[in-house]
Amino acid sequence: MMRGMRYTLTLIVPRGAATLSAAAIARVRDAVRGSVPDILAPGEAVDIALPGPPDMAVVRAALDSAAIDAIATPSEGRRKALLVADMDSTIVTGETLDELADFAGLKPRIAEITARAMNGELDFKAALRERVGMLKGLPIAALEQTWQRIRLTPGARELVATMRAHGAFAVLVSGGFSFFTSRVAALCGLDQHRSNVLMDDGSVLTGRVAEPILDRDTKLATLIQLAAERGLPLSATLAVGDGANDLDMLRAAGLGVAFRAKPIVAAAADARVDHTDLRALLFAQGYRASDIVTG
Repeated sequence: MMRGMRYTLTLIVPRGAATLSAAAIARVRDAVRGSVPDILAPGEAVDIALPGPPDMAVVRAALDSAAIDAIATPSEGRRKALLVADMDSTIVTGETLDELADFAGLKPRIAEITARAMNGELDFKAALRERVGMLKGLPIAALEQTWQRIRLTPGARELVATMRAHGAFAVLVSGGFSFFTSRVAALCGLDQHRSNVLMDDGSVLTGRVAEPILDRDTKLATLIQLAAERGLPLSATLAVGDGANDLDMLRAAGLGVAFRAKPIVAAAADARVDHTDLRALLFAQGYRASDIVTG
């Protein structure tokens, strides 16, 4: 950490889609009166050291609507020792429940409820029970068919593999279902997964979800519990998610990142990733391209 520079502003552009130009870096650096940029990944990510937290409105104005993500963090303790990640629309690209509903011919109807719940317009537990109830009688074979559609978000494996290689503990905490979180955790190399359980009678879904439901409060409690178990202050934690049920967890974490988030979440979060992928969370911790483990 440079003497007197207590904060770091990281600028990141999408891989392969653009180059982080010297002109854009200079505009931001001048706007925040930062130090000489430190290149983390040529053309993709840079750090700019600052004496204090930047005014993000000034940063956004300097970026002039360019597809560049900007994340400000305290310079000390940037690398986190605990990762707690949401699954749907975060570690994976879509909403698993919406995709499952497609096999019942109900995707548009259920997706509309999902969107409202994730934007904080509906009670999460009630909305989950309602959507699961609509799937009563769906053959459980649809779960495996849905799994075949699921895709990891670019950078997910790199995020988990790199943090774990540097001693971090990584956990998936989802309001989704264990059928999917168990598979995503194995695919990504996560240490644990916690989620809800869909009930079935051995052949079809019963339209019920096991109680208690993992919700917004549970996500926050899980972050706090996992940090305490490892003797970590919350400042040593990283949480990432996109929905209203992630907000408390994001606010409590040392670095809470709203990832391509719903409007209510993006507006409330201190750190946002709107344009790039999950690799951005590594740059925000000060990792260089040469540090990143491909998984």
